Amino acid sequence: PRPWMGEVVAVLDTIVNNMGSAPRLQEECGVLAIKVSKHKGPCNLADFKAIMLASLRALVPKAWSSDYEVAWTWLWDNVASLLRERLGNPVRFARAIAKLYDTLDNEGLHRLRQAMLTHFFASAPAGQDFFKQSTTRLHFIMGKVLSMSSEIYKEPAEVVFSLGQLGLRHVGYGVPTDMFG
Repeated sequence: PRPWMGEVVAVLDTIVNNMGSAPRLQEECGVLAIKVSKHKGPCNLADFKAIMLASLRALVPKAWSSDYEVAWTWLWDNVASLLRERLGNPVRFARAIAKLYDTLDNEGLHRLRQAMLTHFFASAPAGQDFFKQSTTRLHFIMGKVLSMSSEIYKEPAEVVFSLGQLGLRHVGYGVPTDMFG
């Protein structure tokens, strides 16, 4: 059995629905790479392609044509390319983040959170209209961002779910979705 394939199947619908949005597709493949990297053993993406195409042919034998074959092959080849670029990174990134956190004392963390806020407000000035909290609260929020940036490598599904919930809550507050990027 190849447990990593279950991770791909679980998000295939989302991947298909987001093929028209390169940034969203890259996000999905980034999270998928984190999930796949948690499984031991080799990850042969060509195996998934063969199984996916055989399954699709069997599901719609009368409607299946060379056009479908080309389209699904193109889709998977693009996804596989994005995954290959990212598959070696999760473990390396998790170690780098852990090493960074180990080297920072409270003052260093404070400076990092301040730099994050400065960068955010410089790149999204409209964010100031939505973040009207105290500096202490803003530093708490940046601390949560830092925590999630580490936690996503340990529990990717939970972090993605939490971020989705947070995004929905902020949409309810009237925050434009383009500020989430």
